[in-house]
Amino acid sequence: MRSAFDTTPVWRFLPLAVTLAAVAPLSAQQAETAVETRDVPALIDVAAMDSTLLLDMRYARPENFLGRAVYDAARCLLVPDAARRLLEAERTLRAEGYRLIVWDCYRPLSVQREMWRILPDPDYVADPARGSRHNRGAAVDVGLAALDGSAVPLPTAHDDFTPLAHRDATDLPAEAIEDRERLGKAMSEAGWIPLPTEWWHFDAPGWESYPLRDDPLSSAASP
Repeated sequence: MRSAFDTTPVWRFLPLAVTLAAVAPLSAQQAETAVETRDVPALIDVAAMDSTLLLDMRYARPENFLGRAVYDAARCLLVPDAARRLLEAERTLRAEGYRLIVWDCYRPLSVQREMWRILPDPDYVADPARGSRHNRGAAVDVGLAALDGSAVPLPTAHDDFTPLAHRDATDLPAEAIEDRERLGKAMSEAGWIPLPTEWWHFDAPGWESYPLRDDPLSSAASP
């Protein structure tokens, strides 16, 4: 049985303070692909809204498919509506004796380009020419954990680029399928849209209304 905890997690509990990210000017390519909005929402540090949120930000350390840390801070940044929906799913799971473990949230567009260079497969990595929902602060990669933070059976590790990561995969232990469905149900009830090829990936509704961004994660300054 494979565990989503393929390495010892690095859990970051960030200070309880709402933080916002500045929006960098879009490049010509970004401007062409981004949806025009009158008011661009700031990114919110979700752990500032709930300091008990369990973070294991995979791209802030070298244990990922790129083989190196590509984030300058281990933070979960999202647009406000997505942040609220993530915590709604967290509350639902806690009532059932589980909790979320967060692997990825907002992702700079420059990191997306590096991912595409290594794995140019749109089933698993969004083409940076169009941008990812992560680049808009409107998508998350999440897993499930027990209430005490210990591992539970899950279909695959994070960023497993095989058919077993597909949401309809059946050649898996029954417990892993049950936990996948439990996670999907809680996220869907909070309005998240599941990605068919990655059981851990969910998009916020209205993601297309948010522009692409390329700010470093550390650019969200504490007040």
